[in-house]
Amino acid sequence: MDEQKPYPHLIRRDAIEKSESTFAHPWNPKSEITGTHLSGLGGLERTGVSLVRLAPGKESFAYHLHHREEEWIYVLSGLGLATVDGEQYEMNPGDFIAFPTPSVPHLMANPGDESLVYLMGGESRQYEIADFPTLDKRMIRRGPEIEIFELSAAKPFGAPETSEDT
Repeated sequence: MDEQKPYPHLIRRDAIEKSESTFAHPWNPKSEITGTHLSGLGGLERTGVSLVRLAPGKESFAYHLHHREEEWIYVLSGLGLATVDGEQYEMNPGDFIAFPTPSVPHLMANPGDESLVYLMGGESRQYEIADFPTLDKRMIRRGPEIEIFELSAAKPFGAPETSEDT
């Protein structure tokens, strides 16, 4: 076989394994995700795809929902427990779950005794709003800028101010 010019968007297994890192969501003490942001390695900017591994007893992020970005999960191995809008669903290899926007609150956990491995992906929009209903928080992301607000402090636009507001 002749020497091939390398295609810059073909990411080999060894590069994927070398770029693996661990992340924990700061609002969930059980959060610990080990994985690789595949789409970033491949140069994709509008689509997010990650290879993720959760150790036994660990959770993905904080229980959250998205207003603008769709998200999905495809289980490769292990046992997962998806909490979706207050209900729990067992997730096994070959199972797929989607969160179209506006999504309902969701969280992935590993209740098993071996690693849970899955592909996770979705949109990477310039602007996103995500709510964390059990934490009374709303995140607004504008590019690299992130702001956090209390959900309970929100008021409808044009609502009259009360003495508590001044």
